[in-house]
Amino acid sequence: MKKLLLFLALGIGVSQMSHAQLSADKPGGFGVRGGASLFNFGGSDVSENDYTNRVGFHVGGYTMLFMTDRLALEPGVFYSVKGTQYDNIANSRAILSYVDVPVLFRLYPSAGFNIFAGPQISFLAKSKFEGDFFGNTVSYDSDDIKETDLGLVFGLGYNLPKGFNVQASYDYGFTPIFKDSDADVYNRGFKLSAGFTF
Repeated sequence: MKKLLLFLALGIGVSQMSHAQLSADKPGGFGVRGGASLFNFGGSDVSENDYTNRVGFHVGGYTMLFMTDRLALEPGVFYSVKGTQYDNIANSRAILSYVDVPVLFRLYPSAGFNIFAGPQISFLAKSKFEGDFFGNTVSYDSDDIKETDLGLVFGLGYNLPKGFNVQASYDYGFTPIFKDSDADVYNRGFKLSAGFTF
């Protein structure tokens, strides 16, 4: 929790600085963003025939600081539901909820259009496993998932008029998610987002 508060304080501080340093013709400042997520487990120990993408969501805020006319720094904090679906008789699924803290670099090759990439640290908020048995859903909380997850985020975005924006991104986790295990299993998934910059 102390780490999360530190990142929030950093984001607020950068937001305040950005008001004085933004390029006049670029939307910047504080914003909100959310959308659908499509996540799965990835890695050499994951069989593509066993697992399928699971639909979740993400929502949160960001702040944007333009360092040049074409390059911006964008830290953010998001609540994100990830996991996977296992196609067995019980329709088993893992539901992993994180607080994602990405620090993105956005490059604007032209007005509106941007490409972005940057590191992300994720803090586990809740981990749950579910299955359907004889018409009933059985679930239990798990403490087998690591509390932090490191990854890389990259994607494409476009700024619409009046502060609105849309983007598509991919989260590439490279920290094995299970505790006390040598399994090569990672969080991997797509996000489709819509946002608004104030």
